[in-house]
Amino acid sequence: MSLARLQKETLTNLPYYEERVDLACAFRWTARLNMHEAVANHFSLAVNDGGTQFLMNPNQVHFSRIKASDLLMIDANDPETLSGPNAPDPTAWGLHGAIHRNVRHARCVMHVHSIHATVLASLADSTLPPIDQNSAMFFNRHVVDAHYGGLAFEEEGERCSQLLVDPKVKVMVMGNHGVLVIGDTVADAFNRMFYFERAAETYIKALWTGRPLRTLSDATAEKAASEMDDYPGQAERHLSELKAILDEQEPVYRN
Repeated sequence: MSLARLQKETLTNLPYYEERVDLACAFRWTARLNMHEAVANHFSLAVNDGGTQFLMNPNQVHFSRIKASDLLMIDANDPETLSGPNAPDPTAWGLHGAIHRNVRHARCVMHVHSIHATVLASLADSTLPPIDQNSAMFFNRHVVDAHYGGLAFEEEGERCSQLLVDPKVKVMVMGNHGVLVIGDTVADAFNRMFYFERAAETYIKALWTGRPLRTLSDATAEKAASEMDDYPGQAERHLSELKAILDEQEPVYRN
């Protein structure tokens, strides 16, 4: 057996290998889109039925360098998590651990300080109005946390997790902080995060004009949001295409 084949088989025997590959792709594309911030921010993906065991990025590793084998396996119910040799970032543990314990439908959780979503989070009213098709996707599907209480250690993480108990809510605008997105899969969450940042950018730039906004009616916005909820296969195809590009340009992400 060749060394290359042996290495490939060893990698694909990693627990949850395909899920790891999806997450590694999401990290690297987030960096390519300049939605990352230094060596901060964090994504997680639940891998057991109860949602309490999850994959997460290692502490303070740049998103652009993360590989499938780098991802940590974390147990949300293990109080000794931060004492281990490969402990995650304390705020990542505080926020994601609480969400995976308390919000079973939040299978994938992505938190970034992307520029336009963070500008939105800095406004007195951080609600995203439905002024175009992209922003309409989030009508009645995002919540604003207006009670920033400092870094997201365990107490702050528990508080934030309670804002996501409604299954219809998929995005939390974290006031004075950033944005957090949840989804059923990596593809679902990444696609949602991408479109929320794009929608926030459109809104912020529309505000720059100083001209009146053409806001959709509640009925039209809800119709568009419902149609996007049921749009077949778009998120999966989005991630598949991104993986195909990485396979050509930097296949090491699969290692």
